[in-house]
Order: sequence, then C-alpha cells, then structure tokens
Amino acid sequence: MSDALVLGGGGVGGIAWITGVLTGLADGGRDVTGAGLLVGTSAGSAVAAQLGSGLGLSELYARQVDPALQAAEIPAVMDLEKFAAEIGAATSAAASVPELRRAVGRVALAARTVPEAARRAVIESRLPSHGWPERALRIVAVDAESGEPRVFDRDSGVPLVDAVAASCAVPGVWPPVTIDGRGYVDGGVRSATNADYARGADRVLVIAPMGATEPFPSDQPLERVVEELRAQGAEVVVVTPDEASRAAMGDNPLDPATRRPAAEAGREQGRGLDLPWGGAGA
Repeated sequence: MSDALVLGGGGVGGIAWITGVLTGLADGGRDVTGAGLLVGTSAGSAVAAQLGSGLGLSELYARQVDPALQAAEIPAVMDLEKFAAEIGAATSAAASVPELRRAVGRVALAARTVPEAARRAVIESRLPSHGWPERALRIVAVDAESGEPRVFDRDSGVPLVDAVAASCAVPGVWPPVTIDGRGYVDGGVRSATNADYARGADRVLVIAPMGATEPFPSDQPLERVVEELRAQGAEVVVVTPDEASRAAMGDNPLDPATRRPAAEAGREQGRGLDLPWGGAGA
C-alpha cells in the first residue's frame, strides 16, 4: 500500500497551518509524515522539504510558534483583490491555460522585487537541511517564459534550496528563481496543490491551505484531479482550513505574524480529524 502526502500553497501562514495540522494529526495517533511520496507546491514545498530534514514534528512545530526559532522572513504586503485584478488584466487576452501561465511569467519577470539572493536567504533559513532527502520528494515550479511546469527531485541536479525557492516565487511579489539559466515561478501558477503528481499512489492525503481555490486558472484543478485519482482506484482525503484556521491565516497569508496563530489553529483542527489511515511510520 503506497501513500502520498500532497501539500499545497498558502504563504507563510500556509506553512504554519500545514505544520500544525500534521502535528495535530500525530497528537491524535495519525502520523502521516512517513508517506512514501511527498508532493510540495509553494508553501507545501517548504513543509515537504522540512519533513525530510530529520527534524521531528515537535521541532518543526516549535519553529513556527517560537519567535526565537522562526525563520527570518521578509514581510510582504499583499492585497489579494488588487493582486487578482493585476493578474487578470495581464492575462485577459490569453486564449489558453499555457498562454495564461506565460503571461503570468511575464508579469513576474518584469516586477520590481527584493533581490533574488535576499529571497534565497529566506528559503535557506526555512530549511533545517539543504540536502535532498532519500525518500521521494517532488517540488513543482513553472518556467516563467514557457509556462511549462517542472518537477524537481533529488535526481534533477538542482539544489533543494533553489527548488523550494522557485516553487515559492509568488509572481509580482518575489523574484523568479534562476535555474539552469531560466527563471522559475511559483508552482501555484499551475495548480495550488498539483495533486495529479501523486498519481499511482494507493492513498493520497491532500492538505490544501487555499481549499479548492486556484489562484490562477488551472487545467489541473483540485476537485477534478481528486475525482480522477479516485476513479483510478486511489483513496483520497482532502483537508482544508476550518473556520478558525481561515481566521488565523487572515487576509494576507504572506504576513509572518500569521505563523503562530495559523500553526495553533491547524494543530487544533488536526487533532479533530478522523482519517481512515495513519499511524507511527505510516
């Protein structure tokens, strides 16, 4: 029986919430972090990489709620309505999803942001280990010019920090990440979860800070992918924020101040989840 853990995007608040949910599940005897396959997008890529670092959930949770242990984040002010309007204007003429992704990439490449090196330092501080884990880990980003997705893993020849930085490069907010001479942006440009990359697993747990919402029009929306996975015989469970968790993450998921409340709300939610599987080493 093969298990996949799919972790979606949602900013620093999403990182904290996912970590809280996983910790709460473990509190209730449902430790799912031993899944054979991890698929990470944006915030989820950071958590997936952290799970392969050798630190336990209690330590990873502490890194979200203890100010002395928190990563050195760069505060970002994000007006979601304005962001959506700007992206909508830039992509209004796109006739297809790949064309739309290329339009988003152009926005990202033209945006004035913090230097790429400064953003990379943030990702370095998020990850307890900078080496790829031995287990299967897939991190999704999008080529800013071609609009094509790229899945990074330990065989890709790309450093883990760069892969996570690329997957977390929110267009217009953070700089595209240069890998092999090309710029890459947030994997959420393709899908907030990219759950289709878990195909082949018998059991799939999707933890989605943004719910079923796609930040950009997607040809792999979560609800459809879940239906397809189930039709292929997989048992699929999707966890989305409850009301308390949504309130804790607030309107700006990029605000570092959301970390502690989001982690605490996620842990409480995780404790109350009744999964059909999970356990020590599961």
